[in-house]
Amino acid sequence: MLLNPEKALFIRGNAPVLLLADAPVHKVLPVLPAPGGAVPRCEGWSIVPRLTLCVVDGPGEAGLIVPALTAPVIDGDGGSTEPGRMADWCADAEQAGGAIVLSVDQLPEVLDWTRLLSSGTARGGFVPSLA
Repeated sequence: MLLNPEKALFIRGNAPVLLLADAPVHKVLPVLPAPGGAVPRCEGWSIVPRLTLCVVDGPGEAGLIVPALTAPVIDGDGGSTEPGRMADWCADAEQAGGAIVLSVDQLPEVLDWTRLLSSGTARGGFVPSLA
């Protein structure tokens, strides 16, 4: 399933994040928050982060493709929301061995991680890269 790039936000950092809005895989991802506040690993899922496309593949028929080159990227380190580059996000994901994939109803105007993760509607977790 192709996801409109306007419904995705790539957030750079030591733990890169792919934030999805109204994603077709929302109900298949684990519910957040996890016990103890830890982000769970999404078993049976994988991510292939590339400059032009980002593929998130789940169990069975679950999965999506994001046209990454046209999707927004921000630098999330230190609370920054400055525009970033997709190539840098891909490098972050490679170094981390994957990315945190979070699915919400709609993209927030302001990134408030505590609010996002405690909303009761967010789903996702750490998705490892395919080797």
